[in-house]
Amino acid sequence: MSVLDLFEEKDVVKVCAPMVRYSKQAFRHLVRSYGCDIAYTPMIISESFVQSKKARDVEFTTNAEDRPLIVQFAASKPKDFADAAEMVKPYSDGVGLNCGCPQRWAMAEGYGSYLMEHGELVKDIVLQTKQRVGFEFPCEVKIRIHKDSRKTIEFCQRAERAGADWITVHGRTPKERKEPVHYDVIKLIKESIGIPVVANGDIKSEEDVLKVKELTNVDGVMAAQGMLNNPAMYAGYDITPMQCVEDWMDIALRLGTPFRTFHHHLMYMTDSWHTKSERMVFNNLSSVPAVLNFLEVHYGIT
Repeated sequence: MSVLDLFEEKDVVKVCAPMVRYSKQAFRHLVRSYGCDIAYTPMIISESFVQSKKARDVEFTTNAEDRPLIVQFAASKPKDFADAAEMVKPYSDGVGLNCGCPQRWAMAEGYGSYLMEHGELVKDIVLQTKQRVGFEFPCEVKIRIHKDSRKTIEFCQRAERAGADWITVHGRTPKERKEPVHYDVIKLIKESIGIPVVANGDIKSEEDVLKVKELTNVDGVMAAQGMLNNPAMYAGYDITPMQCVEDWMDIALRLGTPFRTFHHHLMYMTDSWHTKSERMVFNNLSSVPAVLNFLEVHYGIT
């Protein structure tokens, strides 16, 4: 089933967000086994990806089972994004253009939220990419919102006309961090365009999925922090079940996941299991054997 078929078949498509350092191959395998329909790579700089084999080897690892997969790129030039999309087309199910990253370094380079003020450039990026890789290969655009919702709607309509296949909306402006998500704006976007809309922001449980669907009538939801804390969230678990931790250990070690990534994911997954003193000990472990021993002694995980 293609990614676009999922939007046709499912009431709510459940998506794991592109997360720097975290949404790597092993984690993508894990979340798909617990109800996640689509997983993203972390954001990759398209220019570096195109120019450097080393960057490609470091930033993009996958295998035949790592599907459906969307590769997210940061781009400021249509050719860079189109070139990168052409490279990953044989190994993925679509590409995403990051128009939402609010970090200063990204905006200074013309990436992320910078593009929210340059809708014509986004149109050119999407259109040139579609012309290069074919209109059947999906291209998503992930945004934050403007303070003026009319500008956001115009931006999304322009992206749709250029050939974007769906829009993912983080319902905050680039300057907002912990403020409430503007689900009313996401609802307006959904009502204003004809392609699927995915809602992002403060989705941390299956209950949140249902709430956001009811509030906005979106076609999908995307979670980030909620997935780190509980990769089994979309399967209806309130906290990470023990089996999920065991599955992570099997997958991560089989795929040769670096210790820092292996450990950090476990720190998130098991955080609610520990007492304060246990958490301090666990978070300061420095080797795979030490982590495995701790989990066996405290929780019987082998």
